[in-house]
Amino acid sequence: MSQQSQVIQQPVTAPLSDSLFSQLRRTPIFASLKDEELRCLKGLEEIWMQKGEVLVRQGEAAHNFWVLLEGSMGLSQTLPDGREMEVTSIPSGNAFGELPLLANIPNAVNLKAENTCHLVQINEEGFWSLMTTCPDVRKSILGNMAKRFQKMQSATIQQEKMASLGTLAAGLMHELNNPGTAAKRAASQLRSNLMRMHELSAKFSKTDLSREQKECLHDLQEHTLNAKQQIVMSSLEQSDAEEALAEWMEGANIENAWKMAPTLVSIGLKAQDLECARSEFPGSTLSDALNWLEAMASSMQLVGTIEESIGRVSDLVMAVKSYAYEGKGMKQSVDVNSSIHATLVILSHKMREKEITVEKDFAPDLPPLLSECTGLNQIWTNLLDNSIDAVGPHGKISVKTWTEPSKTDGQRPEICIRIADDGSGIPLESQTHIFDTFYTTKPLGVGTGLGLGIVHRIVDQYGGVIRFSSVPGNTEFVVRLPAQSSPSA
Repeated sequence: MSQQSQVIQQPVTAPLSDSLFSQLRRTPIFASLKDEELRCLKGLEEIWMQKGEVLVRQGEAAHNFWVLLEGSMGLSQTLPDGREMEVTSIPSGNAFGELPLLANIPNAVNLKAENTCHLVQINEEGFWSLMTTCPDVRKSILGNMAKRFQKMQSATIQQEKMASLGTLAAGLMHELNNPGTAAKRAASQLRSNLMRMHELSAKFSKTDLSREQKECLHDLQEHTLNAKQQIVMSSLEQSDAEEALAEWMEGANIENAWKMAPTLVSIGLKAQDLECARSEFPGSTLSDALNWLEAMASSMQLVGTIEESIGRVSDLVMAVKSYAYEGKGMKQSVDVNSSIHATLVILSHKMREKEITVEKDFAPDLPPLLSECTGLNQIWTNLLDNSIDAVGPHGKISVKTWTEPSKTDGQRPEICIRIADDGSGIPLESQTHIFDTFYTTKPLGVGTGLGLGIVHRIVDQYGGVIRFSSVPGNTEFVVRLPAQSSPSA
């Protein structure tokens, strides 16, 4: 029982009172007991609770079984972010607490009094005595456990899906915000450039340009328009080039020389390339000509930034579409490489935060996976997310795909996927349990213990197998899926 509970407990050492006997007799779980069996129940305590008092907390070890005689109990679960999610309400007459005792797991829920409650608590010894000596009670308890376990598993799986959805949604917001902000900023700067070019063009329109001036501007414009990508230089080379060009322009009385130099250097222009402009454009017209040229170069680069940003958003939309709709509907052909790539795109924000290096080795001739199953992307999401959590800053994750003949049918190819990381590894004592439902090595509220259990179930639905090995510095999971499988989901 939770140490924070302020309940009133009273051991039942004397024979049951007629009132308590009558109340127990009315509960479905004890209705079939003979009078002498009911009066000989062992390990009983009566408990009275006020509204808001906690009977047990999620994660605590299980030691008791309860029968609610009066009142109602609220059942809730603690979410990964610390919030408490109400699950259901237990009305009077119900028995509960058998699931963690029978499954030998900690309490998976919080139990709190919704109003004034009167319960009978049966300790672990008394519970097992009931299970061994009372067949009817045992049948009722096991029936309740089966129903409750199914409901709890469904609710917790849904919780796991919602938690994963929240993680992915947060990542997508982050991913979409970056290109969106970049495109907005570039569009604003492009508008400013166009206004500047308009003002400078208006000046030139009032000036009669010579043939030589027009040719010089045309050549510089052609150079600018042909510069599809910025010139790649080392930091030192770039700094030296910018300084040299800025000093040359200052010597020629060019306005905004130091501001324009980085843009002009990025398209490969040097001082000697601008000598024609210096000789053909006297006085302030030289400054106007080079400012117009810089505005054009900057505008071309900003258009590239906007195109790249929109392309990034489009890639994300396609990745989410692939992730969300994969495996739905009729039998379909799934490209495993594309499925993994979509998941990597969606989780890339988490990898960038830890500066994780991802090594991809995708087989170009990978056969398609034919299936009606769903959830293929959940395999990659859970395995990759675990690897991201396991590695430290600047860690490494590798993903490889290839094909091999099936070990059971050499005529049928199997698609093999390996996801490995250089993290701390899975503790040896945990390795036999990692696919068990509700088993987790993560702190309370962070892991539900469902991730790898779901992975194992989905792989099994596809008719495949999953194996792993783990030592500190090298953990790898290998998934093998039959290339020509079409099991039912």
